[in-house]
Amino acid sequence: MVRTLFFGLFFVLLSLSACRNEPEKVDFSTQVKPIINKHCISCHGGVKRNASFSLLFREDALDTAESGKPAIIPGDPEHSEFVRRLTIHDPEERMPYKEAPLAQEEIELLTQWIREGANWGQHWAYVAPKPVPVPNAGWLLGGWFGDDWKHNEIDYFVEEKLAQQHLKPSAPADKADILRRVSLDLTGVPPPQAWADAYLHNDAEGAYEQLVDSLLQSPRYGEKWASWWLDMARYSDTKGYERDVYRNIWRYRDWVIRSLNEDKPFDQFTTEQLAGDLLPDPTDEQLIATAFHRNTMNNDEGGTEDEEFRTAAVLDRVNTTMQVWQSTTIGCVQCHSHPYDPFRQEEFYKMMAFFNNTRDEDTEGEHPNLRQYAPAEQKQLQEIIAWIKSREGDPSANEAKWFMRTLEPKIHPHDFDQFVNGELIDTKWLGIRPEGSARLRNIDLTEKRYLIINYRTRTPGGWMEIRLDDLHGPSIATHRIDSVKQGRRAVAIPVEATSGKHNLFFVFHHGGIKPDQAVADIEWFAFRKGGWFDDLQHRQAALRLINARADETPIVVENTSEQFRPTPIFERGNWLVHGKEVSPTTPRSLNAFPDNTPANRLGLAQWLVSPQNPLTARTLVNRVWEQFYGTGLVETLEDLGTQGATPSHPELLDWLAVRLMQDHHWSMKKLMKDIVMSGTYRQANGFNDLDPTNKWLSHGPAVRMSAEQIRDQALTVSGLLSSKMYGPGVMPYQPDGVWQSVWSDARWVNSEGEDKYRRAVYVFQKRTSPYPSMMTFDGSSRDVCVVRRIRTNTPLQSLVTMNDPVFMEAARALATRMKSTGSGYADQIRAGYRYIHYKEMTDHKLEALEKLYQESLTRYQSNEGLRKTLVGDAKPEDAALTLVASALLNLDESLTK
Repeated sequence: MVRTLFFGLFFVLLSLSACRNEPEKVDFSTQVKPIINKHCISCHGGVKRNASFSLLFREDALDTAESGKPAIIPGDPEHSEFVRRLTIHDPEERMPYKEAPLAQEEIELLTQWIREGANWGQHWAYVAPKPVPVPNAGWLLGGWFGDDWKHNEIDYFVEEKLAQQHLKPSAPADKADILRRVSLDLTGVPPPQAWADAYLHNDAEGAYEQLVDSLLQSPRYGEKWASWWLDMARYSDTKGYERDVYRNIWRYRDWVIRSLNEDKPFDQFTTEQLAGDLLPDPTDEQLIATAFHRNTMNNDEGGTEDEEFRTAAVLDRVNTTMQVWQSTTIGCVQCHSHPYDPFRQEEFYKMMAFFNNTRDEDTEGEHPNLRQYAPAEQKQLQEIIAWIKSREGDPSANEAKWFMRTLEPKIHPHDFDQFVNGELIDTKWLGIRPEGSARLRNIDLTEKRYLIINYRTRTPGGWMEIRLDDLHGPSIATHRIDSVKQGRRAVAIPVEATSGKHNLFFVFHHGGIKPDQAVADIEWFAFRKGGWFDDLQHRQAALRLINARADETPIVVENTSEQFRPTPIFERGNWLVHGKEVSPTTPRSLNAFPDNTPANRLGLAQWLVSPQNPLTARTLVNRVWEQFYGTGLVETLEDLGTQGATPSHPELLDWLAVRLMQDHHWSMKKLMKDIVMSGTYRQANGFNDLDPTNKWLSHGPAVRMSAEQIRDQALTVSGLLSSKMYGPGVMPYQPDGVWQSVWSDARWVNSEGEDKYRRAVYVFQKRTSPYPSMMTFDGSSRDVCVVRRIRTNTPLQSLVTMNDPVFMEAARALATRMKSTGSGYADQIRAGYRYIHYKEMTDHKLEALEKLYQESLTRYQSNEGLRKTLVGDAKPEDAALTLVASALLNLDESLTK
């Protein structure tokens, strides 16, 4: 047996030796591409093509250059101009031009690459992940470090890398540290005391797994991870730009929390956000999910061009989709082919075509909206739909239900032209003065029997008419415009039966108002067919619902075939200069668009979550990993392209990506459980000179908590945190004068009761004036998609946690909780530390905090004004304990997980 093993091992080593003697071929992605990106691509790539030579794509690189000859001849470096220009001594011809010459080893590598055929190859991230065998050294001495620290497959991948770097894993973290770490990571807040006690006093083998399962099932889980997702979704409670007024979109935030708590598979989570409206008979929740792409900014300032800002929103949707799901920086491709990655300019607009055909048009009313009625009105809607269904069947009932829920399809005033004695009031509403008119072009009137207009006016006596094809053409509709004392009113105007597409001229009359006064201002128009709408009783009931005050959430809705919007290429990215039109499809360098898939946003979502997509699963794994460790397996979360960082553990990244798709069926909770159950995660934190940034995972993570976690922890350990979930954003304490809203009466009104103690995810988000204390801790303003917050360390952060009223109130409440122990101040200090860290403090720390207490007590005993500023009429002992509680909340270990 021993002899057989010896000879087997001998032949394995002999084979390995023979393999090493064979020259390795040059790898384009890891060896050649970095040199090209560093030295060549800035002049010969997607932005510039000096001498008509580009190194971005192989077909371009091998094409004829400006000289009339190819610069690269595969297999023949001696006759390739590319090599000659790298080696020539004449500074006017040598490349890189007016830069230092390439190193000799770089020139030799490029020469060898051409000699081997100048093969291009694919960047690792653009190849779909495949199953990876788990490295298992257990057959040899139980692995590199034995099996005592390994708990699942992740640890075998990490162990292999540690051994290659001559590193060893750290000892396991103590129970209290891992308790706090995993609770903050999974729920964003310290664990309930009962859970902590149950875990710390349970030595059973499965105690930790029970804790993890409880945390994953906690409703606090969805709140924590929603903050992470909302950064990428650029969620805000305001529209942005100069006015930055309120946007009623909090239901989307609540949808995210619910979806995460129920562990909605990520492929479904993706599909509903990108294309919930295109699903069969979508639910209200699926429609609200599409608000992901209504989080784009909306400019309703007077004088702005709606189409300009609609276009800006669509461009943002392309960039955000590729950033969130593909870790791809594609924004530059709006103007030119990507300088470093294989994306051509026209591919940006083919992606844009998926999003360009939607109903939103940068209107002041944020149309389209999902209307959610009060219970009594919802009952009326159901009765109307049931009546329609009984007479005209499901198609007609579904169409009517869709219109009553969304008021789509509709027409906006900016679609009018040829104004005579009229204008768009504040560039928003149609306002025509007496005997004035405006034209609406190319309207298909086939089967259209009614026109609903939504208007307001305070001057009765006016009327309007619609003329066909010409300002003096036949009149097909007339309507008397009654006054509307408050708000707006929608009315239905009968239209004479007409077929085909026509230009419509709207003419307004009024004999009793000033010549410079508009007869009315109209917000929107909607044509309706006859059928059930001919019934007066149900038409009036429908109009009552349309005019009812409903809660509205901006959603994404696809255009009808009549409103189809083509997508052109913008020349040099200029939205005013249109090139050829393109159809929706995905970049060629990634996976193929699935067969039998609709060429719309639903098809795009299916393409993104296809097992053949090389980036989606890797992107999700990498970003989740970063939330636990502070750094992703690929450090550049925003860029997995050729300019991104190299993966520290590429095999582990792919193993987790495949496991997420195949074994876990896109379950984020199962992915997270794999990570936190590993021995790698459960290591003690520390510092290793050979692994200073913990790239090789030689110790546990030690990362400063997020802005939301710092606030939520203070409220939790002080006993103030409210468990109330969902609803509109809340406004906890904020200094006066922070909000200075222009063209708006918006004010920050401090919340009362438990609302001021709710979790940070519910704090009102204003783009132009984000919540100050969270911004100080690197929170996002949500103007654009943010996939990675850059951590800073500034004195302002200490000023916030030591002086902000929210934190001072938490310190007072924590001091009260500490005092309730009924013991001396030393025991009270120990209790405060336990409330935060779930373990006893060291004598050294206790000594320092006792000194702080005594010095503070002396100060407050002699300075009543200072004491009252801190704790009101409470005793000096309470003030001193409050200051100690503040210090406990400000310890470095308290702000770090």
